[in-house]
Amino acid sequence: MGSALLSDLATEIIIPVCALIGIVFSLVQWFIVSRVKFSPERDCSALNNNKNGYNDYLIEEEEGINDHNVVVKCAEIQNAISEGATSFLFTEYKYVGAFMVAFAILIFLFLGSVDNFSTRSHPCTYNKTRMCKPALATAFFSTVSFLLGAITSVLSGFLGMKIATYANARTTLEARKGVGKAFITAFRSGAVMGFLLAANGLLVLYIAINLIKLYYGDDWEGLFESITGYGLGGSSMALFGRVGGGIYTKAADVGADLVGKVERNIPEDDPRNPAVIADNVGDNVGDIAGMGSDLFGSFAESSCAALVIASISSFGIDLDFTAMCYPLLISSVGILVCVITTLFATDFFEIKSVKEIEPALKKQLIISTVLMTVGVAIVSWIALPPSFTIYNFGDQKVVKNWQLFLCVGVGLWAGLIIGFVTEYFTSNAYSPVQDVADSCRTGAATNVIFGLALGYKSVIIPIFAIAISIFVSFSFAGMYGIAMAALGMLSTIATGLAIDAYGPISDNAGGIAEMAGMSHRIRERTDALDAAGNTTAAIGKGFAIGSAALVSLALFGAFVSRAGISTVDVLDPKVFVGLIVGAMLPYWFSAMTMKSVGSAALKMVEEVRRQFNTIPGLMEGHAKPDYATCVKISTDASIKEMIPPGALVMLTPLIVGTLFGVETLSGVLAGSLVSGVQIAISASNTGGAWDNAKKYIEAGASEHARTLGPKGSEPHKAAVIGDTIGDPLKDTSGPSLNILIKLMAVESLVFAPFFATHGGLLFKIF
Repeated sequence: MGSALLSDLATEIIIPVCALIGIVFSLVQWFIVSRVKFSPERDCSALNNNKNGYNDYLIEEEEGINDHNVVVKCAEIQNAISEGATSFLFTEYKYVGAFMVAFAILIFLFLGSVDNFSTRSHPCTYNKTRMCKPALATAFFSTVSFLLGAITSVLSGFLGMKIATYANARTTLEARKGVGKAFITAFRSGAVMGFLLAANGLLVLYIAINLIKLYYGDDWEGLFESITGYGLGGSSMALFGRVGGGIYTKAADVGADLVGKVERNIPEDDPRNPAVIADNVGDNVGDIAGMGSDLFGSFAESSCAALVIASISSFGIDLDFTAMCYPLLISSVGILVCVITTLFATDFFEIKSVKEIEPALKKQLIISTVLMTVGVAIVSWIALPPSFTIYNFGDQKVVKNWQLFLCVGVGLWAGLIIGFVTEYFTSNAYSPVQDVADSCRTGAATNVIFGLALGYKSVIIPIFAIAISIFVSFSFAGMYGIAMAALGMLSTIATGLAIDAYGPISDNAGGIAEMAGMSHRIRERTDALDAAGNTTAAIGKGFAIGSAALVSLALFGAFVSRAGISTVDVLDPKVFVGLIVGAMLPYWFSAMTMKSVGSAALKMVEEVRRQFNTIPGLMEGHAKPDYATCVKISTDASIKEMIPPGALVMLTPLIVGTLFGVETLSGVLAGSLVSGVQIAISASNTGGAWDNAKKYIEAGASEHARTLGPKGSEPHKAAVIGDTIGDPLKDTSGPSLNILIKLMAVESLVFAPFFATHGGLLFKIF
């Protein structure tokens, strides 16, 4: 079958070096952002022709912009947002930490009981001529991997939130010099998060594999089965981060919009609105920390799925380390590609006007995809033998290296297609969102109808893209091909996260400009950044959902193989029952998260109304609102309300697998995947479209938009109502659903040995 051109030693060097390059690059970006100082004084001696303009004079015609009080106010607001976000995350992590420890104990007990906690070696499942390490070792190392994945996920979200809250006011201050300077600051800040997450995830996984390998030696089947806990830990934390953060941010956002915009007719981020600080905090804990943990989970799970399948293929049987590390090499090259891609936005080209912002972000996707295609071709050529076998439902399927290149490539380009389709349906530059905005003429009802129709329609092309990816990759390389297609979609994760994190940072920058009393021109610039960021956030969610579909299918394949199921027969009543129940779970989960947002928003609306009605001089701007109470309402509600949806997702595989067995569980996983991906895409795009329809009316950039405005008009109020309905769809339920389908699949894979040995208790009794 031949051997790879790349030596094992070179592989052992390349992966950690690429990860370290990503970490160093992120620190360089952070250093450059930190040069934007919170100082009203201009250092005339430092003036130069620096391209990024950190020492440029401020635009002279901006009245009062050099006022000391305005700059100090920006610093105060940033500190309030940072403290609120940090406080919430620490509170959330206390509860999540207790869960993490309890679930880790559960993993050890369940997996240890597979062989009655025996310390004896046993014949390997897929190669009976070899002896594998005891099940107790798998239980222990799966538990360690789970804790490692959970801690890395928490760290990824926390670091992302810290850089976002560090950069938001700096973006506002740079907007005084021009939209290009503000764009670069926001994008560099997003890049810090993107590269830290991608590099940390890769480095920790690689180190974990090498350390656990010291015990397992040549037992690669047991080694990579233990590593699956890493993906489970990452996704478990992502679920709570996404749900908790989503409830927090949308409770504040809905409360601020309904009372402030609709009832009191004041601007979105007016400092008189008591919920405004909670709203800005929510952008960071939901869209930054939540998204970071989510995409880290996808990366960890797709890597684990590929490694598990490869370990029982010729790569694992022949102990071919370089070919085994092919998924990690793809991610390593992805970091290098994203470094080059980022330079196009920050150094090679300069943004000079508002209309160049969105194209610059779209070019990031195109450039990274094109460069990555070349990178994948090179890695496939040097890291894989010309021919090898991949385990495929009981058989060893012969695969060529160029076929695996096509598997990764089809996933990579499917991600780009999903991104552009998402942009078309959520950007107010195109007719779908403009039609939704136009429907506001006749009130909120028609706006809601048009928005729902848009969301349903937006599912069609992404599903075809995912379906084609699945067909091509499965035809070439079975379930391993699907896992690699998912990794292909996530290979440019650093760039994807950079443009995703850019959105909340720009949104916060606009809020700070409004609250600090900056001029209308500054707010126009930050609004332009925010509008582009809204679309990129929707693109990020599209990537997350698309990759989740492929990841969960790959995990499903690994689970079926590990559980010893040769075929999943939908006509078998055990499977069909699971299928129809699994398809129901995303609806149940969405109902819980939507109601949670509604309950929290209700409390927020009542509190905001109370303050407007009882604090003398608040509407006139003579008194300060009580921001802390609103922050507490969002915090308490999100912590309390995130537990039931989390329990639903985490307990379902355990209950179904234990009571009904692996066949019924396979049906549940298939049903939740097929149903969940459709609802997730529809919900995210509907919410994004409603949000940008509102911004389209508010900006009044075209003649058509001006006929619907201005702010406070009846069409604008209808658009605000649509936006508030869409908020929990696009930022809570929709993005959380992709974690549901991934998490249930990876949890089933981790517990597969237990379910295969002791599962189906009800059928055994009766």
